[in-house]
Amino acid sequence: MKKLSLALITLLVIASCTKEHSKEFISLSGKLENNKDSIITISGRKGPIKTISINKDGSFKDTLKVEKADMYTFQTSRTKRAPLYLKNGFDISIKGDAEKFMTSFEYSGAGSSNSKFIIAQLDKSKSLGNPADILALDKEAFTAKINVLKKEYDSILFSYNDLDSSLLNMATKQNKQMFDYFEKTYDSNKKMGKGKASPKFENYADFKGGKKSLDSFKGKYVYIDVWATWCGPCIREIPSLQKLEKEYHNKNIEFVSISTDESRRSGGSWEAAEKKWRDFVKAKQMTGVQLWSGLDISFQQAYQINSIPRFILIDPQGNIVDSNAPRPSDPRLKTLFNSLKI
Repeated sequence: MKKLSLALITLLVIASCTKEHSKEFISLSGKLENNKDSIITISGRKGPIKTISINKDGSFKDTLKVEKADMYTFQTSRTKRAPLYLKNGFDISIKGDAEKFMTSFEYSGAGSSNSKFIIAQLDKSKSLGNPADILALDKEAFTAKINVLKKEYDSILFSYNDLDSSLLNMATKQNKQMFDYFEKTYDSNKKMGKGKASPKFENYADFKGGKKSLDSFKGKYVYIDVWATWCGPCIREIPSLQKLEKEYHNKNIEFVSISTDESRRSGGSWEAAEKKWRDFVKAKQMTGVQLWSGLDISFQQAYQINSIPRFILIDPQGNIVDSNAPRPSDPRLKTLFNSLKI
């Protein structure tokens, strides 16, 4: 009897220790059909934290630890990536087709609902389409659309009742930020909408010499590109912008690029910021009217520009045609130009 009791106590202690130990790491396993890669890399915000070998049949199994509960990246190559929410104590299995990465994934096991939720959120965000189309709706239609979207996002959120508190808080905050953006931008667009007098800029340095103001271009349409030399997306639009400038040369339109290069990104010197802009324009042989705003940010503030590039189209009378016009690389821009008979 004593031996049986001792054995039972020993088993309970072992089970207790095993359960406690399991909370210290994550178990990750699964199988990828049609896989041609040899390892899985798990990465966090600071970079890779774990590599896991993939067997010839596509199966994998390993454990890892994370510093904190957060969204990580599960990937087998540069083009095959999927989000994965991890927290020590989770036991997650992932099965799917490596040729249909992420879209075919099935998550199961303890903690898997967090990753399922993230995928559902991503799918919903992709289905939104171009935010500009939502912002172009009339007030009644816009309000109805936002109310529907809020219900749909809430439905996704409430479909998972065992989400980790950190993820729940993050998703709630992000949803709020998205709808705040839509509502504030919509209100701003109405104040700065089509037909309204455009805010003006004055005495901006001209690359070719002298100063230019918005009034310098009255009588012509003005397509404004607000950009900076450090902005990658801005630079990628330059070839398309130059092509447009060439195509619409001698038409009733001026292409005006306003650089927002400033001292903080130029060693603390405004002289260095201006030189950086001038050197860049010269090196890239940029055409059109090239201006530098210098210390004056009133035009940016008036249009509430918080990200670049930003494109604005103004009519010959100085009124707004589109305060958030299509980019040069967007075919809709030429459609807009043609509709105005430029």
